[in-house]
Amino acid sequence: MADKYILKVTAGPTYEEKDQRPVHVNSEQPIQINSPHLDASLTVRVQNFRGLPQGSPSTSPYFQSPPHQHDLYSLAFSFVPKQDLKGSDVVFGNDFDHPIRDKLPPGFDQAFKIVKWFIDPGLYGDVYADEPYLLGPLLSSINTFRIGAKGGDLEKQEEGVVIFEEGAEDGGIEQREKSGMPKDAGQRKKYFLTEAKLKDFTFEKGRKYSCDFFNPYLDFNDFALKLPGFSLIPGITLPIISYWDGQPLRSHSLRYVLKNRATNEPLFVAIFTLIPKNQADAADQQLKAQGDDSTAKAQTVKEAQNDADLD
Repeated sequence: MADKYILKVTAGPTYEEKDQRPVHVNSEQPIQINSPHLDASLTVRVQNFRGLPQGSPSTSPYFQSPPHQHDLYSLAFSFVPKQDLKGSDVVFGNDFDHPIRDKLPPGFDQAFKIVKWFIDPGLYGDVYADEPYLLGPLLSSINTFRIGAKGGDLEKQEEGVVIFEEGAEDGGIEQREKSGMPKDAGQRKKYFLTEAKLKDFTFEKGRKYSCDFFNPYLDFNDFALKLPGFSLIPGITLPIISYWDGQPLRSHSLRYVLKNRATNEPLFVAIFTLIPKNQADAADQQLKAQGDDSTAKAQTVKEAQNDADLD
């Protein structure tokens, strides 16, 4: 069934469709996201991408770099909080606004145990709830975490493929060392499995943080979850598309959200939506119109902010 669908990716400060803007997958031009909570920039890469806008590259040089040659997708983002946030409150993962319990394939419970034990021990959630979720603290879940300077420029465009590395720069070095955060990404994730250490860390107002979330397990080309086998447990492939129905497109969406757990508010949201191929042309035109409208609104807001600063 996978060849009957194509993928659309949008992102914005909330879940609302009116706040979502098109993401140009496999482009090194990040989308800028602004909200009362933070400013962010997001780059999405998908290996073997089939989707919108039509004519998008099917891959990115990112997947040719040694650390990522086996990865299937990446959500790379930087953000600058507009107020201090506790490390225990900033979580990242997937959530839904509708039940999915009737669409979960056989073997999902075993797959979740593998993910939690082998990939992300900090993961928590309830996939059988009316509004299911799978989330984890950003500090223990994200593959790559980098602390930057205060006043870091999110809109500055770097040349070539930007690949974030674990670590820190400028004033971020002091914060990383002061927090006791290990230099190695794997050790950092283990370190922040402790709630007390999460609470001791603060995402500081005005400081730039850069992250990359990637893995070789979710194949957006085949719309399947592929988990490796180990020890006495065989590998698992879950063809997710086979269990999706013909209901409205919200049933065909996967949301990635950076969220404030204390307030249950999204900090930013990226939505991956399956579009039937026979609707591709109409969806492409709608996406382009959505992008043009959002760009115009963003420019108006920016001009208003500049005028306010001058006053």
